[in-house]
Formats: sequence, structure tokens, C-alpha cells
Amino acid sequence: MKVFYSINDIDFDPNTILTVGTFDGVHRGHQLILNKMTNEAKQSNLRDLVVTIHPHPQVVLQKTDREPIRLLTTIEERIALFDKFGLNNLLIIPFTLEFAQTPPDVFIRDLLGKHVGFSKMLIGYDHMFGKNRAGNFDLLNDLSSSLGFSIEKMEAFSEKDLVISSTKIRHSLFDNDIIKANSMLGYNYSVKGVVVLGDMRGRTIGYPTANVEFKDQTKLLPGNGVYLVKVEINAGVLYGMCNIGTRPTFQDDNHTSLEVNIFDFDADIYGQDIKVDFLDFVRKEIKFDGVTKLIEAIQEDEVFCKEKINSF
Repeated sequence: MKVFYSINDIDFDPNTILTVGTFDGVHRGHQLILNKMTNEAKQSNLRDLVVTIHPHPQVVLQKTDREPIRLLTTIEERIALFDKFGLNNLLIIPFTLEFAQTPPDVFIRDLLGKHVGFSKMLIGYDHMFGKNRAGNFDLLNDLSSSLGFSIEKMEAFSEKDLVISSTKIRHSLFDNDIIKANSMLGYNYSVKGVVVLGDMRGRTIGYPTANVEFKDQTKLLPGNGVYLVKVEINAGVLYGMCNIGTRPTFQDDNHTSLEVNIFDFDADIYGQDIKVDFLDFVRKEIKFDGVTKLIEAIQEDEVFCKEKINSF
């Protein structure tokens, strides 16, 4: 897959079919658009192209009275997913406060039309773009005749009457519903980070943990609790259980941490990159009445997780 980081880097080619969006999560609805676009490009000998932006607009335009947005995918993860799902060309336009002022018709006519070139555009059912998100299907339909391109709006992708969206996936993750989130994504939700030195308390209770420091602070963590996870480290794949939360049995602060107990593993992995896939939710994080009660609960968690591994 070719990745272009500036509109000035990509060759002009009117024989292009493209789609535009943030594509956070590259979920099953997004995958439907990508599949249709790449198949049509092959059949009609067109260049396929996704035009996306980075950083996410809500990161740049963040209002001080709102909680910071947490994203399903970092830009590196989005690139990897686009490649995984068969895309051949990706244009990442830097999103700035200046770019946010671009009127939607200028974006289509001057940026895409004159610098990129395209003969057809696919658009999601609810996609809006340009200054104040004023651009929509109706505007594109109006511009299509004068600019000489066709436009097709994709219908919403739904499963069991649930319309899949990045927002719904974020809510599911926050609510600990990993199974539902993974179903909407079409793959396991994961986080990446580096193993750092913790307080070593896990070793004292017989459950050593890898403390994960996140690479991107905009990345969404699932809601606090215990999870069955798959771990990729040093090119190996292992299973374990992780806790997301504030460790209330031992301390009382607002710092959220992610700790992974990797089953049947005791190597020194400090400083190593780690990828944690969330497979299933076990229980909420609670404050136990002493360390003995905590250990008993962790033992039950371990039994539950090991019994579930073969299901994934």
C-alpha cells in the first residue's frame, strides 16, 4: 500500500475512485466501503484511494468544557488496517485549525478535483465534511455534474437492527462489552504500549504483571475491570488476564493503569513493545476487604480465563 502524507505528494489521476472520512476503528461498516471501492477499482481499472485526516478533528478542535475524545485507532493502527483490508493508496491530510476553515466545495473542487483527480466517490450514509461539517451527499450531488464525477452513498451497515458506528463501539468498550465491540469492529480491539517497571506488588501475591505504558494518550481504554486477553510480545503470542483501573485494594487515587498477568510466563520484558488484544470481560474492578480476598478473586479469574481461551 502506498501512503501519501501530503496532497502535494500524490500524482494527479482522474481515473480514481475514492472515499473520504476519518475511519476511526476501520470497523465493519468502513470495511464494506473499502471492499466495494477496491473491487470496483479492479473491475474498472481505476486507482483506489482513501482520503483521511490526522489528527482527528475533535483532537484539534477540542472544546475545553468537554472530555477529551478517546479514539479506537491510532494513525499507525489505521494505516495497518487499511493495508490489511486491501487498500492500495492512502492519502493522509494534516488536519489543522487552518484546514478546518476550508469550505466543503473548495475541498472537493480545488483540493481533490485539481490535485488528486477522481471520477467516482463513495461516501458513507452519514458522512459530513468541510468547514462546520457543511459538506454532505446533497452538496456532492450538486457538484458531480459540473466536475464530472459520479457519487454513490453507501447505506448504513447494521447487524441485528444495530447500526454500526465508531461512537457505538466506543460506548460498548466503555461499558465493558468487549464481545459486542469486537463484533462491530470485525477484529479484536487492542492497545499497544511499552512494558515499564511497576511497584512489583503482583509478584508478592503470586501474580506478576506487565505494566503497560501507552504510546498514544488519545487511545481509548476499555472500562475498568478484569479481561481475558491475548498478548503479542517478542514475536510470540500468549494469553493472560489484565486489569484496567486504579487498584483500589492497595491505593486510592485516580491514576488508571493497565496490568497484564501472562499465563505460564516469567521472562524479563521491561522496555519491550507489547500488544494486548481484549477477548472477553471477566468482572468489574472492586475494592476487596484485604489481600487474601483479592488473591481468591484473582484465582477465580484465572480459572475462568483459562477455561475460555479455547473459545477464541
